Amino acid sequence: MVVTAQPDIQGATLAARRVVQTHEALVDFLKTGQTLAQVDEFVAETLKKLDCRSAFLRYRIPGHPPFPSHSFLSINDCIVHGTQDLIDDPLKPGDIFSIDIGVIHKGWVGDAAWTYAIEHASDEARALMDCGKESLRLGIEAIKPGRPLIDWAKAVQGHVERECGFHLVRNLGGHGYGRKLHGPPFVSNVVPVNRHEWPDAFKVFEPGMLIALEPMLSTSTGETFSRSRTWPIYTTDGSLSVHHEADVMVTEDGAENLTAGLYDLPDVVG
Repeated sequence: MVVTAQPDIQGATLAARRVVQTHEALVDFLKTGQTLAQVDEFVAETLKKLDCRSAFLRYRIPGHPPFPSHSFLSINDCIVHGTQDLIDDPLKPGDIFSIDIGVIHKGWVGDAAWTYAIEHASDEARALMDCGKESLRLGIEAIKPGRPLIDWAKAVQGHVERECGFHLVRNLGGHGYGRKLHGPPFVSNVVPVNRHEWPDAFKVFEPGMLIALEPMLSTSTGETFSRSRTWPIYTTDGSLSVHHEADVMVTEDGAENLTAGLYDLPDVVG
């Protein structure tokens, strides 16, 4: 688990700020007709201007080739881990576009995703985006030092599945981070049916802990599929999905969202 000392807080904060700045730049850049490759190139140029580099490019996990893009670019039924060659077609009006930005700045990682609609959003898509953002907010609000990680999942799942009637994606969740992109604990968005499903569920939040928290939800399924040895993960039924992720530091009083500036961004761009 990643627990940061007081002198190191600035490093995590500055890295998170660069993630927000990259999203701010993307809001002004995104428009109909762009390819995912053009978007990824823009992300690379923006990171360079901000004195950081991608935490995702050439990242490796067992069973996968090195990740080929500077950012995760996920369209419509692609939930997470989309690449710049995910689709050949350019962005079109009504596309739902989740962009996950990971940076390394002076040895510290920042990692946060946000979802945008290109030009306009259907009523269903807007409701899904609103639900994702609110579930993230409520989950962060539920974090208290000394309380178990499962409190997060209870708040998120209660809003998404009981209040909104949407579906949280199973088997994906948040993670500790800091000077590395991924670390313990795993933070599920779903309350486990039994303890073996989520061994970390009753570990407690500790002051100084850094966690990337990320509800992923879809309109009609929590099940996923991924083609062999490829990165993108999709909904099994082709339904729309959204992904909102924040960098959070646990404090003595609760939790501080280091990427709170993402909430100021528009949902519809282009």
